[in-house]
Amino acid sequence: MNKLKNNIIKVLFGILIMTSFSSCDEGGDPNPGGTTTEQFAGDWYIDISDASGILAQHVHHYTYNTAANDNTMWIDDHGDGYEIKCKMTINSDGTFSATASPNLLDLDATGKPQSTVTITEGKIEKGAAESKGGHKVDKISFKAEFSYDPGTIITYEGHKRTGFKEDEY
Repeated sequence: MNKLKNNIIKVLFGILIMTSFSSCDEGGDPNPGGTTTEQFAGDWYIDISDASGILAQHVHHYTYNTAANDNTMWIDDHGDGYEIKCKMTINSDGTFSATASPNLLDLDATGKPQSTVTITEGKIEKGAAESKGGHKVDKISFKAEFSYDPGTIITYEGHKRTGFKEDEY
């Protein structure tokens, strides 16, 4: 009886060992890859101004890829700055623009965008700015014109957020 019990324990232990090794198999390529705009995506601290001067400083903005995963990406301030959220076309050299892109932070009661944004002179420059703590970071700059205020050019200029405590505003 003891011999039978020992054999059953050995078989169960063997099955346990085999399943534990096979459960660690990643199965295929574990690298999920990236997006076409990942080198330009990130969090930014941006100063906003117009012809009369500074409107807001160190406003947190975000750039991120679209679901299409092509040469378009979003610029979004989550309503914290001049209320901008629109798609823009970006080139591999970091230049970007948008022509009459719907501003998704300016919606009517039905959820339809009420205004558009035109972005010109947009560029992201690698290592061209300095963070609050003195770190070399990427720079972002562009001009925007909103359809609800034609002729008024809003200038955006800032730097990439590092995540270091000494760089936070």
